[in-house]
Amino acid sequence: MTSFSHDDFLRALEQHDYSFEVGQTVRGKVVNLDSDGAYIDIGGKSTAFLPAHEVLVPPGKKLADVLPLRSDRDFLIIRGQDAEGQISLSLKRLEIKALWERYQALQESQGAIDVRVTGVNKGGLTVDAKGIRGFIPRTHVVGAETLESLVGRTLTVTILEADPERKRLVCSQKIAQRQQRFQEFDYGQLVQGTVRDIRPYGLMIDLTGVLGLLHINDFSEKRVGSLQAHVQVGTPIKAIVTNLDAERGRISLSTRLLENRPGEMLDSFDHVMAEAEERADRIAAKQNLQAE
Repeated sequence: MTSFSHDDFLRALEQHDYSFEVGQTVRGKVVNLDSDGAYIDIGGKSTAFLPAHEVLVPPGKKLADVLPLRSDRDFLIIRGQDAEGQISLSLKRLEIKALWERYQALQESQGAIDVRVTGVNKGGLTVDAKGIRGFIPRTHVVGAETLESLVGRTLTVTILEADPERKRLVCSQKIAQRQQRFQEFDYGQLVQGTVRDIRPYGLMIDLTGVLGLLHINDFSEKRVGSLQAHVQVGTPIKAIVTNLDAERGRISLSTRLLENRPGEMLDSFDHVMAEAEERADRIAAKQNLQAE
């Protein structure tokens, strides 16, 4: 029988090519934790070291909460073997890389994320997006008397720009809020708002964070000479949703559909508004019957 000595074993290890390179992603198991970091078994001659500062640890959590003993996960090699054959790893850089990829995808899909406000500057708010520093321009902040009052709060935002090369993450609370409100509307729904502006082509209706357009041709079945003769800025108004434009965040509205006769919105505006709910219910019931 051929014997295999301890020296033979060591020589076999030295001859084995583990192909560990900086920038490579490797699978490893947490085998030990201390105050400086974690020791990870990645199948090398010695355990790899993961410095504590290379781990994203959420506020109120400990390293052991993020990296339980004997747990398996992927790590990024950031430094090759030292004199003792030990490799240095990072979990943070791998997670940040994945976050940038996710944020780029969300920029395309206009998806929303939650961020924590960390500070204020002359241009707006600085935020933390799970370890990535981001920015919300002042013009894209809503619902706050002062920017300082938002520090420490969590905001829902959409991503305007995600550029990992420039480490630039620009977000919008305004668009996220508009999208959230937009999802509350549906075709045929009766909504209530106030006249925000009167244009030659129609009324801009404020629906609490979302603009609706009531075109002059949808105000009444009868031709409208002047909208100012019937409503003013600030006038409460009820209307039916006829179209939803998600990309522009705009809702098309109609009060013409609420009329029992052509021109009723022109000579009996208050009466139509008082019966708006009842009339909208009748319209919905009629549409349901037609659908059947």
